[in-house]
Amino acid sequence: MEIELKIISKELIKPSSPTPDHLRKLQFSFIDQNQYPVSIPFVFFYEKSHIPNHERCNRLKRSLSQALTIFYPLAGRINNYSYADCNDEGALFVETKANCQLSDILRNKNQYHNISKKFIPLQPDKGVHQYGSLFQITYFNCGGLVVSFAMPHMLGDGLSQFVFLNGWAAVARGNKKVEIPPFGSTSNFPPRNIPGFDLSQWVFKEKIVTKPFVFNAFTISSLKEKYSKDGEKLSRVQALCVFLFSRIMATLSPTAKKDNRYMAINSVNVRQILDPPIPNESFGNLVWAATALIDNLSEEDEIATRIKASIRNVNAESLKKLQKGELSFTKETFMDSLKGEIVRYSFTSLCNFPTYDVDFGWGKPEWVTTSGVIFDNLVICIDTKEGKGIEAWVNLTEEDMARFEKDKLLISHVSLAPNRNSNFNSRL
Repeated sequence: MEIELKIISKELIKPSSPTPDHLRKLQFSFIDQNQYPVSIPFVFFYEKSHIPNHERCNRLKRSLSQALTIFYPLAGRINNYSYADCNDEGALFVETKANCQLSDILRNKNQYHNISKKFIPLQPDKGVHQYGSLFQITYFNCGGLVVSFAMPHMLGDGLSQFVFLNGWAAVARGNKKVEIPPFGSTSNFPPRNIPGFDLSQWVFKEKIVTKPFVFNAFTISSLKEKYSKDGEKLSRVQALCVFLFSRIMATLSPTAKKDNRYMAINSVNVRQILDPPIPNESFGNLVWAATALIDNLSEEDEIATRIKASIRNVNAESLKKLQKGELSFTKETFMDSLKGEIVRYSFTSLCNFPTYDVDFGWGKPEWVTTSGVIFDNLVICIDTKEGKGIEAWVNLTEEDMARFEKDKLLISHVSLAPNRNSNFNSRL
C-alpha cells in the first residue's frame, strides 16, 4: 500500500490559561528517569462525520488548548531527564492531507505497518526534548479523519496517555468538569541514581520489522484454558504472551537457541498494587517489569508457570523494596542483557484500557493502533474494537520475523497475519 501525505500546516498549541508558578517544575520519579527516551504514538481512525473536517480540526485545536491547561506537563519540555519544565511553550500540531480514501486503509489493515510512520509528525526517537506532546491530523478524500498523539515516555505510561486522551475528548464534547489528575510519582518512587542501570540502552533501531497478528476471542479462550493449570488461571493477555513467546522461541535460529538465555518481561500496572493504592487516573510511569528467566528448552507449561510467577511477584512487598532503591532483578542480569548473554522479550498491554472511548463529539474511532515503535523484541497488545479479540503488534529483527511469521502453529491461531489478504473485520 502506498499513500502520499501533504503537510498543510504546523503550529504550536498553547494552554488556554498559564500554568501557575508553583506547578512549573514536575520532578521525575526513579521509574520516569529510567524510561526509554522515545515516544509510543497512538493513531485513531474516524469515519466521515456530519461535521466537516475543517470544523472537526478547529474543535480539536480549541479543546486541546483547554485540555493543556489541565494536563499542563504536555505543553512543556523535558529538561535533562530529571524533570518536566511546564513552561507552556506548546504542543506541536500538524495538519496533513492524504491522497486516498480512509477505506483504503481500513480494508487493508494487514498492510498498515508499511505506511504507519506517515501518520505521526516526528519519529518516535525524535522530539523527546523538543515537545511535551505531538499531534497530527490527517484528512482523507472521503471525509475520514485520523488523529495521532504521542508524548515522551518519561512523562507517563500507556494508561496515562489514555487518561489524557479521554480527558481531551471530554473537553471537546463540552464537558467542563474534567479534573486535573494527580501528576508525578516521586512520593512513591523518589529519584535515584543507580550506576550502570539505564533502560535507554535497550533502544534498538536497526533493521526492525513491526507487524500485526490478530487473535479472536475463541482462540484466546482456548489458550487460557490450555495454560491454566493447577487451579491457577492466566488472563487472556498472559495466555497470549505465553503463546507468542513460545512461538518466538520455537522459530529462533539454532545458533541463538544454543548460546543464549532468555527473559520475558511483562509491564505491570502498580497503581492498585501499591500500599496504599493510588487512583487509576494517576499520571506518570506507574508500571514495573515482571521478569522471568526462561531457558531455550522450556516447554509451554513451564513458560506459563514462570511468567505467571514473575507477575505475581510484583506485589506490595516487592514494590516497597523498589521504593527503597532495591531492584526486582539484579544489576548483573541487566548487564548480561546488554552484553547479549540474556535476550529479553518485552510484552506490554493496553487491553482493558478505554482505548475505543476517545470520542471528540463525532463518534468513537473505527480503529485504534500504534505507529513506528523502534524497539526490537517487543509485543504491544491492543483490544480489537469489539473488545474480545487482541491485536498484537510484534517487533522483531528482519531475520527473526522472517522465520516467526511463517510458523505454521502461529498461522493456525491468527485471524489476521501480515501476509494474508483476507478482510480484517470479517475474520474477528
